[in-house]
Amino acid sequence: MRTYFIKTFGCAQNESDSERIASSLEGRGMVKSKDIYQADHVIINTCMVREMAENRVYGLVNNLVKNKLQTGKPEKIIVTGCMVGMAVRDKTGTFLKIIKKRLPSVNEFLPIEEVGFDHPPLRSDTSSAQVPISNGCNNFCTFCVVPFTRGREISRPYHDIIEECRNLVQKGYKKITLLGMNVNSYGADLVAGRDNIQVLRDIDKKYFAPPIGVRSHGYQLPDGRVIKPVFVKHLNRLRIPTLFPYLLNDIAQIKGLELIDFISSNPWDFSSELTAVIHKNPNITRSLHIAIQSGSDRVLKRMNRWYTSSDLLHLFTDLKLKIKNLKLSTDIIVGFCGETEKEFQDTVDLVTKVGFYKAYISMYSDRPMTAAHKAFQDDIAHAEKKRRWQILEEMINKP
Repeated sequence: MRTYFIKTFGCAQNESDSERIASSLEGRGMVKSKDIYQADHVIINTCMVREMAENRVYGLVNNLVKNKLQTGKPEKIIVTGCMVGMAVRDKTGTFLKIIKKRLPSVNEFLPIEEVGFDHPPLRSDTSSAQVPISNGCNNFCTFCVVPFTRGREISRPYHDIIEECRNLVQKGYKKITLLGMNVNSYGADLVAGRDNIQVLRDIDKKYFAPPIGVRSHGYQLPDGRVIKPVFVKHLNRLRIPTLFPYLLNDIAQIKGLELIDFISSNPWDFSSELTAVIHKNPNITRSLHIAIQSGSDRVLKRMNRWYTSSDLLHLFTDLKLKIKNLKLSTDIIVGFCGETEKEFQDTVDLVTKVGFYKAYISMYSDRPMTAAHKAFQDDIAHAEKKRRWQILEEMINKP
């Protein structure tokens, strides 16, 4: 039998994608190898959020090629994930030329979109499962490459998600984690149509105006219920409609499901309706991950994150007031373009006030195609980034 090995870099979404790749391969009669250097086919699911993750892919492929010269394996090297996603979406073809030049021994560059949901994911955990509910992102933060690697945000059908969760519980799964790049904006494209949702947050005319009937007549769910989508209000505008509070509440009603988690959620889409759903369902997580990225208003503006430090404090205060035993975790970037010592201290101050129990802290990494790459200079020395990282790491993750 032909053997395969999947190496996954990056986030939980990539891990979930790899589970579907594994299922597709085994559906074709292949079996998993215990050793990457003994497999017939090696699939590398890539990440591009930081340069380090990209460089690890180049290093791994070089090692596989050396092994192939000595042993004849792997016979085939396939690269998929975010690197291929960017290459597909770069209409100039520049990035595809770059990775082909740097990875001449790769046999296939596979867009992850070609791996559908025809086969159930091949999960190794028998009690906890990850369920993707959307893919892509519409937010275009200046530092982030995700809109270029995964494209516009597309929501999975409501019924498909509910059915998958029910089937998992019937098989004995006790915990489900819902996945999305911006999980709490789920359903905007289902309600209004993908082309009606704003893409560039900093252009006023792109703000979404609800089409006639969406607000007055509601939205019909697959089971026949007619609901009013939650319109998130931001900057005194009705921004997008979301179905996430309804989806989360419906999943919480599945008997036998002990814990529901969800990642990642953005501050600007954390509605009061979502808070209320969490409050009333004890099987929904009390550990919320909400990415702040910075505590400086000036840095947040350069990042194209449309909120202020006071907005964040208001949100976290409200969540703590309404959800008992709440624990908050977050993402923070240090050393973003032009970040002064005062701006970094603003982040330190916010972290002190909020009291996060955990944080994923990263040093800013310049990424191709992003707005920051085009408009700003990566002008903070690595040693200074490392110093700032260490300060926050010891404050939050090493109490």
